[in-house]
Amino acid sequence: MGHPGPASLLRRDYAVRLWSSAIFQEKQARGACVAPPAREASRSGKRVGKPPMSGGVCMASSANARWLATMTRLSGGGPLVKANQIDGEELSKVLNRLGEAAVNPEAWHDIMDDICKAVGASAALLLQSDIRTPDVPRTASIAEATDLYFRNNWHLRDPRAKGFPRMMAGEVVTDHDVMTPEQIRADPMYNEVLFPFGYRWFAGIGFWADSAAWALTLQRTGREGAFEARDKQLLAQLAPRLTETATLATAIGRAALTSMTDVLDRVRQPALVLNREGMVLRTNAVADRGFDDEIRIRDRRLVLRDKQAMTKLDQLISMIRSTPDAAAIPASPILVRRTTKPPVVLRVLPVDGAARSVFLGARAMLILSNLVPRAAPDQALIGQAFDLTPAESRLAALLATGASLAGAAEHLRISRETARNHLKAIFSKTGAHRQSELVTLVSQLG
Repeated sequence: MGHPGPASLLRRDYAVRLWSSAIFQEKQARGACVAPPAREASRSGKRVGKPPMSGGVCMASSANARWLATMTRLSGGGPLVKANQIDGEELSKVLNRLGEAAVNPEAWHDIMDDICKAVGASAALLLQSDIRTPDVPRTASIAEATDLYFRNNWHLRDPRAKGFPRMMAGEVVTDHDVMTPEQIRADPMYNEVLFPFGYRWFAGIGFWADSAAWALTLQRTGREGAFEARDKQLLAQLAPRLTETATLATAIGRAALTSMTDVLDRVRQPALVLNREGMVLRTNAVADRGFDDEIRIRDRRLVLRDKQAMTKLDQLISMIRSTPDAAAIPASPILVRRTTKPPVVLRVLPVDGAARSVFLGARAMLILSNLVPRAAPDQALIGQAFDLTPAESRLAALLATGASLAGAAEHLRISRETARNHLKAIFSKTGAHRQSELVTLVSQLG
């Protein structure tokens, strides 16, 4: 027999959710008619009708029986009882694999799928306790619901969030730990985000990623049944292993980011790393030395005095927020003009590997070309290479750092006319025709 398709499974979950509730079972036991809420519908688009009524009572037991048969057909014809139990042996196997996710952020998806199989759940999602972002790891089964959750800002008003302190204290928290059955049935978030996708029962396991609070949230359908006391005891063993893995992943990710920025620091290339929200996670030493009133970090954000460049930077950050993690960020370089210094060019590089730990949120590296003056090439080497006089060599070395002719003349304490005469001699000996050509030629020596 083939496996039922997604639409069939969702219709089955709708039916199970409607008549596996305590209210339905109680009424069924009394032989009373049971009318599902009018808003319930199958994924086929047809509403599940109420049983025939006359004067507030069932017209005939046969009509009620036909309605029950319809519900059974939607449920796939199987028994409406809890079909899955937590497999302790499989859960132990998954726990032993958690270390993979510490060094490879992409492993979370497969591991979360395996956790779901071991604990009898249909979906899993990792959520932050404070600032929640749409790029959190999740199983593919809950991707559409998660998009809806963030798009409609339910992450800011999730009624289950009140259980976070208890999760972080070591308790596995379920729906019924924070809400009554009546509140669950009436809650807008459940009715908009969870119920339409067949999800009925929730369990949250709190853990730490260094000092940040996170939770692994699991979702079961009505057929899979609620998380019971024994389930919570078994799920509790996930918390310390998740904390161990997440904290290690955070440390490895930070080390990877440090390595990336330090390598650029050695070649005097200013760089900084942004997270998905545009916050600065790390800068290297050469960037720190180059920041001033026109380009600086304020409240963990890069701020530019050039208004046009700042507008483009804001657009870049919006693009970072909306671009899927696996996709490249299609951003053009940003030119930042400065009043008394050469312009700076911002370029975007991707962040990959362990540096992309979900618990750090690193999303992009910015390279700030020309933020700091280039190191002056060795004057003696310049003079030897092009047969320049000491005075000409000093001027050529300063021009190679990006200084203007006037600025170089002031620094050398010579007149502008003398500087122009030296420059003419330098052009003649090097074969350069413009100052930019001279800078390129001399820079190759350094």
